[in-house]
Amino acid sequence: MVILKSLEEIEKIHKACLIVADVLEGIRDLVRPGISTLALDEFAEKLIMSAGAMPAFKGYRGYRNTLCTSLNSQVVHGIPSRNVILQAGDIISIDVGAIKDGFYGDAAITLPVDGISPEAERLVRVTEKSLYLGIEQARVGNRLYDISHAIQEYVEDNKYSVVREFVGHGIGRNLHEDPQIPNFGERGQGMRIKTGMVFAIEPMVNIGKGATVVKEDGWTAVSVDGSLSAHFEHTIAVTSDGPWILTKK
Repeated sequence: MVILKSLEEIEKIHKACLIVADVLEGIRDLVRPGISTLALDEFAEKLIMSAGAMPAFKGYRGYRNTLCTSLNSQVVHGIPSRNVILQAGDIISIDVGAIKDGFYGDAAITLPVDGISPEAERLVRVTEKSLYLGIEQARVGNRLYDISHAIQEYVEDNKYSVVREFVGHGIGRNLHEDPQIPNFGERGQGMRIKTGMVFAIEPMVNIGKGATVVKEDGWTAVSVDGSLSAHFEHTIAVTSDGPWILTKK
């Protein structure tokens, strides 16, 4: 069941989302060769707690960290570690959520570590653009899969693959709510989009095939063919004036 949010509830989600935005802004300044993914995780947790919020991922289904830190061919849910040290040329996807006053915010970005290859740079650029093309379709009267189709069409026009095993989702009092929002689909299909819907839209894009496999840790999903992967996400609210990006300052 899709839960429509009141303006008051959306404002509360927005507060959680702004904390998420602050974390990602701070991490942009920290990402560099030589830093561990655990150091990024510790920074994020401290910032979230200092804002009077709680990390959304920590404890979720037994997950032990604040961030998901996915490196290069890791698609999503990479686990921070003091033994994972960023190297020049890496790309790292940072996914973070926060809970404030009972409401959730969720967002992700993929960042370059020092100089990256033109191929990696293009992947990051295409993935981020696909997110905004999807968000643009989150308008009253459109269909849910208009979002999905816009993402898929742009990604595949650029000769990349969308990941199909992981999807976007509704969000509010819970981290994951209905509806699921795949990054592929036919235009004109799915439920009508209504005012008060709140979505976390999150394309994950691979240079090679879209298929993934989860590693032995039970969390880290990697591209089956070892190709680079990028991930961007915003939490958005559907309003009568169009989509409102809650995780953007």
